[in-house]
Amino acid sequence: MRHGKKINHLGRKKAHRVAMLANMACSLIEHKRINTTVAKAKALKRFVEPMITKSKEDTTHNRRIVYSRLRQKEAVAELFRDVATKVGDRPGGYTRIIKLGNRLGDNADMAMIELVDFNEIYNAGKVTKKKSTRRSRRGGGAAVATPPVDANTTKEEE
Repeated sequence: MRHGKKINHLGRKKAHRVAMLANMACSLIEHKRINTTVAKAKALKRFVEPMITKSKEDTTHNRRIVYSRLRQKEAVAELFRDVATKVGDRPGGYTRIIKLGNRLGDNADMAMIELVDFNEIYNAGKVTKKKSTRRSRRGGGAAVATPPVDANTTKEEE
């Protein structure tokens, strides 16, 4: 039974696992999508999403917390500069895991993990519609324009 075991150890000691996740998170921030195994993608999602949430509020304290976990100055700068502006209004769910099938060499389940707001293919299909409110049941909308009828003319004169 695996009661209370939330962390997938990924077959590594803690220092190796944390360093690997930090490097993968930096690669994800830099390239916006990476290919990896499904287990590592799920572990990376739990590692990187709280940091993206912290990047939405640009304070020195949040930068230091994120830097202590990522350990790359350029990745922290890009996270707070580019990624935070794109995900500013999103309440969570910053990454997407897409399963790719099995790897040829060892038949491992492969997946692509990407930042949701940086995928132009998925976001291009969604057209943002202006929200319309219903005013009344009776008319008031655009009436069909009919030419004004002159009172002096009749149907026979036309």
